[in-house]
Parts: sequence; structure tokens; C-alpha cells
Amino acid sequence: MLARNKKKIIKTIIILLILYVIYMILGATLPFVSHKEVSDSVKETLDVNRFYGDGVSVDRAAVVEDSDEALDIRLRMLNDAKEKIIMSSFSFKTDRSSREIFATVLAAADRGVKVEIIADGLSAGIDMKRDPMYYVLAAHDNITIKYYNLFSLLEPWSFNGRLHDKYVIIDDRMLILGGRNTSNYFLGTYITKVLSYDRDIFVYNTAAGTDRSVESVIHEVEEYFYTLWNYKDSKVVFDKVPLSRKSKIASAKNMLEETYQNLLAARSDIMSEDFDYMAYTVKTNKITLITNPIHIMSKEPYIWYQINELMQKAKERVIIQTPYVVLNKTMENDLSKLKGKLKQFDILINSIEVGDNYMASSDYIFNKQDVLDTGATIYEFAGEHSMHDKSVLIDDDISIIGSYNFDMRSVYLDTETMLVVHGEEFNKELESVMNSMKEQSYELDNKGEYVAGEDVALPELPWWKKIAFRVTSVLFQIIRYLL
Repeated sequence: MLARNKKKIIKTIIILLILYVIYMILGATLPFVSHKEVSDSVKETLDVNRFYGDGVSVDRAAVVEDSDEALDIRLRMLNDAKEKIIMSSFSFKTDRSSREIFATVLAAADRGVKVEIIADGLSAGIDMKRDPMYYVLAAHDNITIKYYNLFSLLEPWSFNGRLHDKYVIIDDRMLILGGRNTSNYFLGTYITKVLSYDRDIFVYNTAAGTDRSVESVIHEVEEYFYTLWNYKDSKVVFDKVPLSRKSKIASAKNMLEETYQNLLAARSDIMSEDFDYMAYTVKTNKITLITNPIHIMSKEPYIWYQINELMQKAKERVIIQTPYVVLNKTMENDLSKLKGKLKQFDILINSIEVGDNYMASSDYIFNKQDVLDTGATIYEFAGEHSMHDKSVLIDDDISIIGSYNFDMRSVYLDTETMLVVHGEEFNKELESVMNSMKEQSYELDNKGEYVAGEDVALPELPWWKKIAFRVTSVLFQIIRYLL
């Protein structure tokens, strides 16, 4: 009898586990199968004519391309903060660049600067919880940390609602926004074997502290931040220290304080207020923020709609740089409308040999011809490291930079931020860095054959990856709407 009851219990447990797994799979996938369109009422608020300015904007801007420069400008900005620091990132790590950044943040809080930090509840939540450094920060009276959308095992659909925004705001004076997460992979060159190329836009508000300060895009980004900050799925974290971390708090605080003092001594070139932000930047006519809806379910494609509207207005050229291209039929059709209309229509993406997103590379292998059929000239990047840049050039006066990939995840699932810059000088600056990466790329013909770039060294795929791609390029088609 006991043996029979034991078998019954085991059988029941197995059935329940199977049902739970099915629930998890269906809950994480089915709600996102159907893609939404932008409603007519919303389209009226997304008129692209608002991206153009007649005069000179209060905002000046610079492209931040180099990984060392990206870390240096962040440290300089944070150390220059007087009143407020706002930080948003998909991921905050626990490595050297992160420690240097948060050592500078803690020093700012010590001198009275208010600090608010928001991170993705899944990605950053996994990384940050292991390090007592974040408990030290949150314990400070001037620092608050929140997660957007904590993943719930009872609500598997919440897995797909991710915060993908990456930016830092300093007072009403400075903003840096782009594709870089906060880690050695994107910032500095502390580990050159594991590095990703990426791009930010730095914005300097020349009217800070005056009545015209509100004309700056910085206020748009700040308003968007507080919409997320006050959203029902954004929760305060690190406010209670678990017993397992309490013994490590003192040493973590000492580490941050020592790191800051070391930066002051060794990096006086950047840890100084004496920097000419005017000379670092160029003038613009206008800079405008575009974003997706902030809820965690399938979204109306606000950003795609606006970028596409701008691309369709192009007279001469559209150049897209994105790490991944995962298109549905709507996106394919929108891009195909540019075919034969422009003198130049290019898409620069990672080759599968250097790309760091295995699932997106798998999809590209399977759907490569659909991408080629849009009529764009495809360039596959083959540099030393994977590239993570997200930019669009339109004619000679519109530039777009931010966190947004040309894939269905960025279009329909994630929160995203992009800045649209109207200005010829900035357009030339962005064109220069994009051309530099194009020179490290292979050009493809309309059948996917290499026709240029033979002098570019393309790394060899490992044998196991070649075999794996044959399987996963087909298998991932089942869930490609989540990629």
C-alpha cells in the first residue's frame, strides 16, 4: 500500500511539473504571437515634422564611438554632477568599469547629489544581486535603485517585458544615450578579448540653468524616465540587506571609496571640472526623443513607425546600422518601399562570424534572402569584435542613435530610446564613424555573394557552430517573433 501511494505521489508530481512547464512555455510565447499596429489616434501625435528645427537648438551633440572614451565621458559627467544623477540600463555588472562608475556615483551622493537608478528586473537583477556594492549604494540617503518588471515564475508572460534603455542624465546639463550597457564589455578596454563596439550620443544643454533650459531634449528624456520610475511594475530594490550580505557591506563601501580616490589620483585628466563641452560637441537644429510604450506586453511599434516615416521622406539616402536584422512582413514591406527610390540604401550588420547574438544570427541565416530582397545593399561587419551600434542616417541632415535594434524584440517587446538629431554637422560626424565600420565589412550582392571587402579578414566559424547553425536557424523560426 505504501509503495502504491508513493508511486501515486511521484506520478502526480511529474504530471504537475509537466503542466507547469507547458504553462510556462505557452504563457511566455502565445501572448506575443500577434503583432500590433500603431493606432490612428496615436499616429496623430507622432508627426515626423516635429523632428525638424529652423534655428540653432540649445542642444549640442557629439558621437561617442570609442570604448575608452565612453567610460571616460561617463566618469567625467558623474564627477561633474551638482544636483541630480539619473541612470538607466538594461544591465549593470559587477566588474571594474561598473565599480569605477558607482564609486563616482557614491562620491556624488556624499556631496548631496540625488541619484536615481533603474535597471531591467531580469538581466540586471541576475547580475546586481550578487554584489554587496549595490546594497552600499541603496543604503545612502541620496540613492534609490529600482528594477523594472521583476520576472515572476507565476506570470511567464512577464519574461518578455524588458527595459532596454541605456542613458545617464546629469542635472539639466548633460545626457549620454545609446546602446552601451554598464560593463567591461562596452566600457573601457580592461578586457580586450571580450569587447563589443558600440555607440552613444552625448548631449550638452547650452541653456542649462536658464529659462530656455526646458527646450533641451534632456527634459524629454527625464520626463520619460519618471514615467518608468513611477510605473506600477518598477519596484525599489536593495533597500533591505540580507544576512548573507551584511558582513560584506563594510568592505564593499571601503572598496568604492578607495576606487574613487584612486581615480582622482590616477585619472585627474577626466576627474576634473575643467573640460570644454562646447568644443567637444557640434551644434544641432533640434534633438527629439522617441520611445516605445512602457507596459510589459506586446507593444504598438511607436519607434518603428516614426523611423519608417522619416526613411520614407528621404530624398537621397538611408543608411542603417544595426547588430541584428530580424524582420516580419510589415518591416520587410516598409523597407522594400525604399527600393529603387534612393541613390543609396545600405544596411550594415554583423556577419555571423563576429555577431554575439546567436539566436539573431541563426535567424539571419534562414531569412537572409528576405533581407536582401528589401533592395538594400547589405554590408556584413567583420571587425575584431562584435558590433552593437544602432544608428540611422537619412539624407544629410537627420541622424538617429539609441538602443533600438532592427529586430522584432525592439519593435514590439522592449522599452527603447532613440534620439533623432536634425543637423548637418552631426550627420557628417555620424557618417564618418559609420563609414569607418563599413570599411571593415563585406558587401553582398542581391544573392548574398561577397562582391567587395576581400581584403577584410573574416574569422573562421568553429566546426561545431557551423553544425549548430544548421539546426537552430530552422528551429528558432518557431519563436522568431520573440527575437
